[in-house]
Amino acid sequence: MRPLLIVLSIVGLVLTALPPIVYFMEELTLSSCKNLMLIGMICWFVSAPFWINSSKDATKIKNEN
Repeated sequence: MRPLLIVLSIVGLVLTALPPIVYFMEELTLSSCKNLMLIGMICWFVSAPFWINSSKDATKIKNEN
């Protein structure tokens, strides 16, 4: 499950960062740029919290025992 969340997060970051660059090159309309960035933002905020701190939590639990 974690690798899927990582891939979804990376896709979200790409969809957030790449559309403004493509829009600047005049290959994308403003509304399409906004829609892609919205999708990217949702992907990132839905998937990232579940895997970013998971390794820290696992380490903390191991150290407590």
